[in-house]
Amino acid sequence: MTESSGSGIARLRLKKREERRIEAGHLWVFSNEVDTSFSPIKGISPGSPGVIESSSGKFLAHVYINPASLISARVTSRNKSKPFNATMLRERLATALQLRNALYSEPFYRLVHSEGDFLPGLVVDRYNDSLVVQITTAGMEVFKDDIVDALVNLTNAKSVCLQNNTPVRELEALPGYVEWVHGSAPNELHIRENQLEFVVPTELTQKTGWFYDHRDSRLALRAWVKDKSVLDLYSYIGGFGLNAAAAGAANVLSVDASESACVAATANADVNQLQSNYRSESADAVEKMRELFSAGERFDVIVLDPPAFIKRKKDRDAGVRHYALNNRLALKLLNPGGVLLSASCSQAYSLHDLQQALRTGVPKGCTGLQILQTFQQAPDHPVNVAMPESLYLKGVISRLL
Repeated sequence: MTESSGSGIARLRLKKREERRIEAGHLWVFSNEVDTSFSPIKGISPGSPGVIESSSGKFLAHVYINPASLISARVTSRNKSKPFNATMLRERLATALQLRNALYSEPFYRLVHSEGDFLPGLVVDRYNDSLVVQITTAGMEVFKDDIVDALVNLTNAKSVCLQNNTPVRELEALPGYVEWVHGSAPNELHIRENQLEFVVPTELTQKTGWFYDHRDSRLALRAWVKDKSVLDLYSYIGGFGLNAAAAGAANVLSVDASESACVAATANADVNQLQSNYRSESADAVEKMRELFSAGERFDVIVLDPPAFIKRKKDRDAGVRHYALNNRLALKLLNPGGVLLSASCSQAYSLHDLQQALRTGVPKGCTGLQILQTFQQAPDHPVNVAMPESLYLKGVISRLL
């Protein structure tokens, strides 16, 4: 049987020399790091609280456990006398809210960023008085009701949705579901960002509905688009393209594979009175780039913000090739002196990887590519200094000569 601390809490002992990463602040314990001869994890109920010990039996941290997952335990507290509970949950939610209140004057932001806010398995996006919550681990699922109660009390939210249909939940042996658990379900979510208004139909939402992580990069784009022709690829509902149109772009073409997303983008152009220099088209981005190149179309500014091509380690080789293809095609469509904003949200694809894709994608005969700016996720997506995994978004603004 699994060793117990004497209070019904499972004790997981690590193998020799496996404690260093946890002692350095990392929050994940992998199944192959646990000494299962001393503390087998099979039979433990997913989401159960536990304690992680070093190979010598020294207390390292309180955790929650899931034997069904490759990440078999996640750290919740390093104070031996204070295991994670509903009170600590509320304190960390309050701390997260305090940061966002300091960052932003309006309630449109990511309120909780999982490990970045020391709440592994929990993401919360705020749309004024509506909250969209995503729980991805069995340990956080145990606290579902406490999470909703605390969020409502802290924010006075009128509606809360549990958007728990992400594929990540399958890795935790959790069912997928979407449920409005507080208040009535609105037909749409509203966002105000960079002086623009966006409407997200609730039936359309990807992930938690809006990509707040690109708030600052969308603003940075504005410096390069005045009187320029702009192509926005993988555009979703118009975040980058409408920022470009609002900043005086001569014309903007947004492309997304989802017809529904394109309809929503066009509606957002109407909301912001930007119909005259903005249009959205449903098409596969790679095929559209090839079509535009063959037709002799060229652009002054291109935004390339694809979905994650590398979701698991086994996807890396194919993902690297796909990022390279996309960047090569985009660079071929740039006018001389044109600007490319290229991003990746694949955690396993580094900024160096992205720069390599840009370097090898420079068309023959060109002088080269200048990197003007690099960027990462906005500060409402804080990075845990001990967890490089929490820094997932990276991007480059470059100029082709």
